[in-house]
Amino acid sequence: MFIHIDLDCYFVSAHRTLDKSLIGIPVAVGGKSNVDIFSNTRVKRKMATNRASFSSKILDNEDEKNGIDYFIDENSRVRGIITTASYEARAFGIKTAMSVNEALQLCPNLKMIAPKYSLYDELSSKLKKLLEVEIPLVEQFSIDEFFGDLSGYISENEAKEFAIKLKNKIFNELQLPCSIGLANTKYLSKLMTNEAKPNGVKLLKKEDIEEFTKDILIENFTGIGKAFCEKLSGYNIKTLGDIRKNKDLFYSFGKIGVDTYNRVCGIKDNKLTINKERKSLGIGRSFDVVFSREEIKRRVMILSRYLSFIVKKEEYNPLSFQIQIRYEYNIKSKAQENSNKIFNEFDFKNSMIKLFLSADKHRNYGVVQLYITVFNFAKKGEHTFNLFEYEDDLKKDKLGENIQILREKFGVDILKNASELS
Repeated sequence: MFIHIDLDCYFVSAHRTLDKSLIGIPVAVGGKSNVDIFSNTRVKRKMATNRASFSSKILDNEDEKNGIDYFIDENSRVRGIITTASYEARAFGIKTAMSVNEALQLCPNLKMIAPKYSLYDELSSKLKKLLEVEIPLVEQFSIDEFFGDLSGYISENEAKEFAIKLKNKIFNELQLPCSIGLANTKYLSKLMTNEAKPNGVKLLKKEDIEEFTKDILIENFTGIGKAFCEKLSGYNIKTLGDIRKNKDLFYSFGKIGVDTYNRVCGIKDNKLTINKERKSLGIGRSFDVVFSREEIKRRVMILSRYLSFIVKKEEYNPLSFQIQIRYEYNIKSKAQENSNKIFNEFDFKNSMIKLFLSADKHRNYGVVQLYITVFNFAKKGEHTFNLFEYEDDLKKDKLGENIQILREKFGVDILKNASELS
């Protein structure tokens, strides 16, 4: 038996733990592109402790954020995107990814709140600790979602009562409402959570799987992405029941087809990913259009400094780097290179500037987004670095460690290259 816990309207619910006046009214948390890392102002930022997806690795100083003023730019325009809306706000048609401006038109009384990532990070970590006491095996799926394996611990007959008690405990200790799904397999438990929302518990018994899932649309099942849905529509497959009827077809698709079929049918889907190995680390920012290539290179340097800090903090040694550029009119370009050296900030910055120059193929267009990524992590003791540069790399690595100590104590902005100053 598997359990899936999903916090309801998490970001809004997190703010409600601090401000009870937000309960029962239309509330939304919105985000906007945070470009203050490109300013010359020194701000002490800290690292997130929560390793979940959707959790920002660098937590910005949030002391200056305040209500609707946060969403108004220097030209008095309302900016930002809705990241979470309360159920009261959703009743007005407000949805995730909608612009704040459109949301306020639908609901003029909407209470807009600036994000507070340190709060989300803290509460998610507390919930994980609570769940690890209550459930033998726990997988964190995202910052507000968790799977648990109850096999050999809670029987199917006891599962719903256990989930109700767990839901009540989460609310009593953390003031966070949640919805819980239960099923004999992992992905079906997540499907049941959708049925349980808001603030409910739903159990799917093994003998009811076929009947319950037959009319559910394929796009509502986790793991079936947009591209796969489009492919399946060509075979007139629209529901989970249609998938069940076409085993041979799905097995002909290879691993993705086999996995999808098995998950939908509730078979061979009984393993949690407890210690998921990170594949990449990245950081990026969107901003108003910038034409100056010198300014863009400065921003590449700053993003490289922040990513270097994260890499050193996480104790990785990436061997591959990539930069992605998005221009106005949604034109995109990217470049990548491989390394065989001990990672250090100094060489990394030089590599990223070279990659930017290589990727910047549309120089008549302004840039609106930069994203840099590192991946292909070398495992300790399993990789031989470039011996001709090894001694020099060790010196740079030692210097980097000393800089890391200063930044962890005084903030990532305490030491910068002169070229990072505007």
